Amino acid sequence: MSDKVVVGSIAGAFGVRGEVRIKSYCADPSAIADYNPLTLENGRVLTLTLLRPVKGGYAVRLSGVATKEEADALRGAELLTERERLPSLPDDEYYHADLIGLSVLDTGGEELGHVKSVQNNGADDLLEVHGPGLSTTVFVPFTKAVVPTIDLTARRIVIDPPEGLF
Repeated sequence: MSDKVVVGSIAGAFGVRGEVRIKSYCADPSAIADYNPLTLENGRVLTLTLLRPVKGGYAVRLSGVATKEEADALRGAELLTERERLPSLPDDEYYHADLIGLSVLDTGGEELGHVKSVQNNGADDLLEVHGPGLSTTVFVPFTKAVVPTIDLTARRIVIDPPEGLF
C-alpha cells in the first residue's frame, strides 16, 4: 500500500481566471478540501479552495494557478493526500487504492487475474479484473455475495463469480 492516496482529479480549466473543475473521490465530495495541502504525482504541492458545485464536480481555485493555460496544463492530474490523514475504515470497507493490483482468485483457488481498477456505475462498485487468460477485462460486482474474502495482507481477493462471467 502506498503512503499516498488519490482523493480526486483535475478535469480541466473552468473559466479564464485559472479556476479548474475537479472530481472528488471522497464519500462526501466537499471533504476533499479537508485534506489540504494536496500533492500532484510530480510532487507539486497545491492548496485547493472550493468555490461552488458544478456539473460533475466542483469549481476550485488552486494555489499557484492563475491562468486558463496553467489550469489546462493540469488536466487529468490526480490529487493525492497522505494515507495517515484519511479516516480509518470499518473492517468491511476498503479504499479503492488498496484494492488495485490485488490478485483475484475463485473459490477453488484458481487465479483469474488482478484488479486493474475500481469503477462506480452509480449503484454499486465494480472491480475491473484483467488477466493473462482473459481476452478483455471483466467487471465483477463488488458485493459481499460475489466478493466474500479480501485479504490485504496476502494481497488477494477471493470471488464467487456469477456463472458465465469468466
